[in-house]
Amino acid sequence: MISRRDFLQTSMAASALLGASGFGKWGRLAAQQALTQDQLTQFDTFGNVSLIHVTDIHAQLKPIYFREPSVNLGVGPNKGEVPHITGADFRRMYGIDDGSYAHYALSSGDFTALAREYGRVGGLDRVATVINQIRADRPDALLLDGGDTWHGSYTCHQTQGQDMVTVMNALKPDAMTFHWEFTLGSERVREIVEGLPFAALGQNIFDAEWDEPAEMFPPYQFFERGGVKIAVIGQAFPYMPIANPGWMFPEYSFGIRDEHMQQMVDEVRSQGAELVVCLSHNGFDVDKKMASIVTGIDVILSGHTHDALPEPVLVGETIIVASGSNGKFVSRVDLDVRDGRMMGFRHKLIPILSDVIEPDKEVAAVIDEVRAPYADALAEVIGKTDSLLYRRGNFNGTWDDVICDALLSQRDAEIALSPGVRWGPSLLPGQDITREDLWGVTSMSYGEAYRTEMTGEYLKVVLEDVADNLFNPDPYYQQGGDMVRTGGLGYRIDITKPQGERISNLTLLPSGEAIDPARSYSVAGWASVNEGTEGPKIWDVVEAHIRDKGTISAPGHDSVEVVGL
Repeated sequence: MISRRDFLQTSMAASALLGASGFGKWGRLAAQQALTQDQLTQFDTFGNVSLIHVTDIHAQLKPIYFREPSVNLGVGPNKGEVPHITGADFRRMYGIDDGSYAHYALSSGDFTALAREYGRVGGLDRVATVINQIRADRPDALLLDGGDTWHGSYTCHQTQGQDMVTVMNALKPDAMTFHWEFTLGSERVREIVEGLPFAALGQNIFDAEWDEPAEMFPPYQFFERGGVKIAVIGQAFPYMPIANPGWMFPEYSFGIRDEHMQQMVDEVRSQGAELVVCLSHNGFDVDKKMASIVTGIDVILSGHTHDALPEPVLVGETIIVASGSNGKFVSRVDLDVRDGRMMGFRHKLIPILSDVIEPDKEVAAVIDEVRAPYADALAEVIGKTDSLLYRRGNFNGTWDDVICDALLSQRDAEIALSPGVRWGPSLLPGQDITREDLWGVTSMSYGEAYRTEMTGEYLKVVLEDVADNLFNPDPYYQQGGDMVRTGGLGYRIDITKPQGERISNLTLLPSGEAIDPARSYSVAGWASVNEGTEGPKIWDVVEAHIRDKGTISAPGHDSVEVVGL
């Protein structure tokens, strides 16, 4: 007798064979300049339940350019596994034609040329069009938002997230979970959540004083769709007080809490749940490990690591769906649920090509309304770039180089450190740099640019600590984003080594001399999680640097030597 796992594997293979992910066939059409909205969204309706997933929008209301990473290294059991495959290897794995729209949407190669051919991506008015088209086909589809929504832009900062709350309410989601939202501060989060017309979920959000589930964030919500009783369990980012300033939300504690997750799964099953969906902001590798430990989850909708995968990954009997970031994709998952079990699925990762998808007029009007008070500030040109500016990747991107150069010059420092965050749109060579563009890579509620002294020994400790957050072979110990970006400092990293032994050959780049462990160096950085950090705002520092330069050149550099690949 065929097992349920084998049945699901057969379902996945059949979906790929039928082109449910849509890339090979439509990629060729796109290369012939024949791509249409209907082709992007075409889907053979399946089963009796539909899920719509968006995540990690980072407050990008308007279409943008966004380059996927060229470097996304996996370690331990995840070495060489998706999402840690990039470039041509990724395209070969999924049968993506070079030069196709899927190549552009999912891969970093030839990005500038393909961006000029296919145009911008995202825009929540275009996302709304796709959501409405799915709802027209499946009126009771569940729309689920994976978090990192109320953060990442000029208008989001100025309105304390209200611009995103207003626009997302217009999309009518059914539930969301959280990460960067908490950096608005617990009082503001409470104010917003109390007014949300949908569920704010987090089974791992606990009251820090009493060590019990926080009442404001229920662990799960039930929905009746397609004749199926569905439980959606929320999983907020587990490492909030480590990756972000815990003093901004002292009432709450987080953690993975997989034992509590198992209790919640068992609880909803005992109450008749026929389909269990985890709306997660763990990050993909953490979701894979959690799926191997917690039984009874049918679908994990994964967020945080910004991965965009054209097919789900199967762990045991759980399918894991990764839907990208910045409003660049919408995932549709159709499920066949019978006799209280998920028996099969069909999936499509829909790229939001903004020149192809017609904007929804009502949502476009809402977006224009929330942005109107800030229109002049957003559009002000502060410089130009003759380089491709991007951020995504395990190590420095060119936007990070610009930020580090600004810290070095404007704060009169020998070394610059910039956080390894994943958010931030890209700019093409020749584009003007507007204030909106600058804030898209710097906006946060703790953006002070500090200047301090660090010994060479302490610099190594900092790099080792961040490296372990990224390259610990146990995903449950991967608590950060990507590697801290450096300016004026080069080093060698062996990702296969244990904690404390990965970093070597620290070098002060201007002179080429080795970093002296005993010597003190002037260091500028930003986004410190420490309360009371002083300094000018990072966006002011970078704006001053860009205005001084006029035209920015950021060709990238090879100051980080990576071994152990």
